[in-house]
Amino acid sequence: MRTDNSVGVDHSQIRSATVNTPLPGVSLQVEVTYYTDPLCSWSWAFEPQWRRLRYEFGERLSWRYVMGGLLPDWQRFADPLNDISRPAQMGPHWLQVKHLAGIPIEERIWHEDPPASSYPACIAVKAAERQGAPSGEALLRRLREAVMLERRNIARREVLLTLAEQLADTGALDLARFQRDLGDQAILDAFRDDLKDMRYRDIGRFPTLILRSSDDSAVIMVGYRPYPALRAALGRVAPDMHPARAADDAAGYVAFWGRATAREVAEALNMGQDTVIHMLDSAVASGALTQLGAVYAQAISTPSTPGAYQEVTS
Repeated sequence: MRTDNSVGVDHSQIRSATVNTPLPGVSLQVEVTYYTDPLCSWSWAFEPQWRRLRYEFGERLSWRYVMGGLLPDWQRFADPLNDISRPAQMGPHWLQVKHLAGIPIEERIWHEDPPASSYPACIAVKAAERQGAPSGEALLRRLREAVMLERRNIARREVLLTLAEQLADTGALDLARFQRDLGDQAILDAFRDDLKDMRYRDIGRFPTLILRSSDDSAVIMVGYRPYPALRAALGRVAPDMHPARAADDAAGYVAFWGRATAREVAEALNMGQDTVIHMLDSAVASGALTQLGAVYAQAISTPSTPGAYQEVTS
């Protein structure tokens, strides 16, 4: 499975929980199927563009995630394009992603406590999705932050449960139900269905997005892409679709998501990252935001917001 930046139905709730069902009276124009994996560094690098798209187009979009199973185990994993066949070789690749995309990544995990597989994290996302698409998406984001920023081994069950507990404290997840569902056969089958979907569509790289309009025209976007390329893909299936809003305030954008990196805010505001960091640091100094490592969060969090938990770092 390659994760470089090369070019290129009726579903159950568990298999394909759809995020952002439009409100009454809002015309849904594009559905996005996003093939990804919690352990994929290019998918993490794509978060600024992906978040910006969802922010700007809001209720006109719906989306669902398909878990790709990037790393079954190290005996069966090979990425000849990037010359990766063992954990120590993944660190330099993540370092390259950090420099090319400008996104913070802690590549040292591959020397300190390398994940043995991405399957447990993928299954955890499917278990969270059983409680609704927003729960699945919240856990997927938390998994990405944990492994990419905090060097936490998301192949370990105890780490998965700790992250789920953090989300439960915000009201985003029912922890007891998540624990029950984590080993449920229906959840394992849902993950297998995702893998079958990938094979059927010959998806070989992450991130891969399929954008489909209401008239069933579709376009596939393979690999990490800048925001104008994502907008161009959207324009091909919905040429009359225009943004509903645009971000114009750094602290406000962080508040919208609960937590965000400077790179994500810079993408949304279409500004240089140094300028945005200065704006965010000023918001921290004023008490509007807090900083947790590479992540900025709301200073005061309600039980329903992702910023309500504390980041654990070593």
